[in-house]
Amino acid sequence: MKDAPIFEFMTDSPHTVGAEQTISFALSLMTEGGFRHLPVLHGGALVGVVSDRDLGLIASLGDIDPDTTKVEEAINQVPYRTAPETKLSSVLAEMEAHKYGSALVVDGNKVAGIFTTHDAVSLLARSID
Repeated sequence: MKDAPIFEFMTDSPHTVGAEQTISFALSLMTEGGFRHLPVLHGGALVGVVSDRDLGLIASLGDIDPDTTKVEEAINQVPYRTAPETKLSSVLAEMEAHKYGSALVVDGNKVAGIFTTHDAVSLLARSID
């Protein structure tokens, strides 16, 4: 399994959010969809990733209005990106070494998928059954 490509384990075609959308919109999208990470696009191009933790922190600041503040204010502009063919073991090693919560799987300029710590825990749980 460790030599299998990450595309076998990722969530295909993840939900995305526009950088110009509001924090409230992104949080509601996450709540409704039951996920914690969103790739952020601007003009169709990947510009970062945002987590529910990032958005919740920004939204809790007293001088920030989540209904008018844009997602671009909260994004990680240097997300961990990897190719669909990258080995699972390599992705896990990078995520562990840098404490990344997600890996964006990018094929050319397109977000093909996302692999999160939740996905890693699910793999672990299945492997010890």
